[in-house]
Amino acid sequence: MISLALMLALQAAAPSVAANPGPGPLGAIGKQKLPAKGCGAYLWSMDAARQLVAMATADPAQIRLTIDGKTTDYAMATQSPAIGFGFSGVTQYRGGDVTATLDMAVAVRADISAGATVTSATLRIDRPGRDTVVMPVGGLIGCV
Repeated sequence: MISLALMLALQAAAPSVAANPGPGPLGAIGKQKLPAKGCGAYLWSMDAARQLVAMATADPAQIRLTIDGKTTDYAMATQSPAIGFGFSGVTQYRGGDVTATLDMAVAVRADISAGATVTSATLRIDRPGRDTVVMPVGGLIGCV
């Protein structure tokens, strides 16, 4: 049985890729812990680097991103429809001039306890006067 704790431990043991800023303005967010309550979605880039580029939490509803080298939490603005674990299929987060849209599907698996896999997802970053970035991501949801 694959546990989320094992997956997070493997991530923590992996060397940091902070020097690689990632595609466009997005960068790695570094090692993350499970939220104090509720669930967290840990999202890795689907390129060869497989960097942890986002962590969304259900309570409070927010997403953590590194944009242009600065790690920031962005609050949920809109969401629809619910897909489980406190998350929605499409969620928009906003802060400052950044709008981040996470579109994801999840699947419950028997070999993952207290969580699920993010089977397909895209992360879209919009900022006025700048290019829009759309990145495929995948990952895990872990709950406490």
